[in-house]
Amino acid sequence: MGNFDFDVISRSWVYLFQTGMAFTLQLTALAMVGGILLGTLLAMMRLSSNRALSLVASSYVNLIRSIPLVLVIFWFYFLVPYIAAWVIGADEPVKVGGFTSALITFIMFEAAYYCEIMRSGIQSIPRGQVWAGQALGMNYWQSMSNIVLPQAFRNMIPVLLTQTIVLFQDVSLVYVLSIPDFVGAASKVAQRDGRLVEMYVFVAVVYFVLCFSLSLLVKRLHQRVAIIR
Repeated sequence: MGNFDFDVISRSWVYLFQTGMAFTLQLTALAMVGGILLGTLLAMMRLSSNRALSLVASSYVNLIRSIPLVLVIFWFYFLVPYIAAWVIGADEPVKVGGFTSALITFIMFEAAYYCEIMRSGIQSIPRGQVWAGQALGMNYWQSMSNIVLPQAFRNMIPVLLTQTIVLFQDVSLVYVLSIPDFVGAASKVAQRDGRLVEMYVFVAVVYFVLCFSLSLLVKRLHQRVAIIR
């Protein structure tokens, strides 16, 4: 530790948090919201009595969960511009940008995992509640949105937050696209100053402190939800 340079951390921490961590938190928050919304739709499709909807949702979830995330990041980064050009009928690939491409990637990828969480939460609600909604004249989608999902969300909050912590860690993979997230910003400083050990140790400590603290909060929330139930 005698050669460990703490000064490079003190010189760079403002840049790391204002640029890198701000990007990481923004991408995590947007991907979480989009992933939960899409995951909820996929879960309702999987549980639908319509076999076509169920098959489409199941195929999507099984496909995405069987592919490494880093491959999905590369695929969307290179394919989204061409897909966008095909949608709008452009002759040239659309310049989507790294942030937009990464956001679409994480929403599509995390939706598969949120879907399974939502499906388990929905199935934890007694079937009689759905029948009660049908007795009141509600269709499948009305029963889900007005009766089942509000109760399921309360039960699933700890698990959803745990998956969000995993998402927060996974966002660091955008580093492979040279996007300036927290890891990417630290890598630039490390290569500029030749202090790879110091910067990567600092990144590891920050991730550990944040994720461990959030895990403790999720554990306490899980205990409170269990008491309410």
